Amino acid sequence: MDAIEAAKNALECVLEAKKNERIVIFCDDEKMDVCGPFSIGALKLGLKTRLVKLKTDRTFRKEIPSEIKEIFAEQRTDIFVNLLRGSLEETSFRIKLTEVEAQTCKARLAHCPGITLDMLTNGALALTARDYEVMQGFANSLIQHLRQASRVEITNPAGTSISMNVEKRPFFTDTMIDWNRLNWINVPTGEVTVAPVENSLEGKLVCDMAIGGIGPVRVAVGVTAKNGKVTKIESQDNQVLRRVEDSLKTDDRANIVGEFAFGINPKARFIEEFLEAEKILGTVHIAFGNNLDMPGGKNPSNNHMDFLISKPTVRIVNKDNSTFDVLKDGTFQYL
Repeated sequence: MDAIEAAKNALECVLEAKKNERIVIFCDDEKMDVCGPFSIGALKLGLKTRLVKLKTDRTFRKEIPSEIKEIFAEQRTDIFVNLLRGSLEETSFRIKLTEVEAQTCKARLAHCPGITLDMLTNGALALTARDYEVMQGFANSLIQHLRQASRVEITNPAGTSISMNVEKRPFFTDTMIDWNRLNWINVPTGEVTVAPVENSLEGKLVCDMAIGGIGPVRVAVGVTAKNGKVTKIESQDNQVLRRVEDSLKTDDRANIVGEFAFGINPKARFIEEFLEAEKILGTVHIAFGNNLDMPGGKNPSNNHMDFLISKPTVRIVNKDNSTFDVLKDGTFQYL
C-alpha cells in the first residue's frame, strides 16, 4: 500500500482529523522515513502541520526534552503524533510525554513507539478506509459481547492459566477516538482492552511470543502473579530474564497488573516491533504497570511492560455467573 495513503487513512479514520486543524508531529531522527508519509498525509487533509525533529543518541531519555516543552507552551494543538523509537529503556520518558499531551484540552494523540515504514506499506497500518470501518465494527461487536463481564480466565497450550477481575472496568477499543473515555491511542491500532482490577490477577502466564520493549522471545517466559502482583519470573534465557526483572522493578507499582487486551487487526504480523505484534488477530496480551489512561485504571507506575500470548482460550464469567468463550485456541467465537 502507498505509505502516504496509509498515513492519511490513519489520521482521518482513527484520529478524526479535519481540515484546518493543527497537528504537531514529534519524530526521532531515526524515524524520518516514517515522518514523510505522515507529514504529507496531514497536508493532503488540509491540516496545519508542524514537524519537530528529535535528536537521538546512545543516551536514553528519561525526561521530556526542552524543545518539546516549548511546543506545549506556544499554541493550541488539535493532534499530536509521536513517531519514536521503541526502546525499553525509554518507557518512562514515553509515559511522561503522553501524560502531558493527553492533558492538552481537546487534543488527540497517536503514539507510535517502534513504528516503521513497512507497517504503512505491508503491515498493520496498510489499511483502507473500508478496512478501518470493518475493524471498528468488529471491535464494537466484541465490546457488546463483553459488557456484562465480571471475570476473565485465560489458558493456552504453552501453559498459561490465569484469571482476573474486570467488574466495573469497561472494555474499550483503540480503533477509534472515544471522547468520553480517552483521547490518545497507539498507532497502528487493533485492540480491545480493559484495565483489570489491580489486585485481582491470579495464576501463571506463559509468554511464548514477544515482550514489549524486548521483542520476540526465543524461549518462553513464565510470569506468576498473586493478588495482582508478580511473584515469580522464569526463563531459560538469562538475558531476557534480567531485562524483565529490571523492568518490573522500575518502581513499586511496575509489577502490578495494568492491562488485558485482545488483538483484532487482521493485517498485523508477528514481527520484531511489538507495536504491531500485539495487534495480531486472535492473540491476547497482559501488561504490568501504568494504566491511568484506561477507564478505571489506578496504577501510576512509570513503567508498562506487555507480554504477548499465542493461541489463547479466553473464557468470560458474566455478572450472573454465566460463561462463554470469546477465543478458543486463538479463534474468535460467535463473531
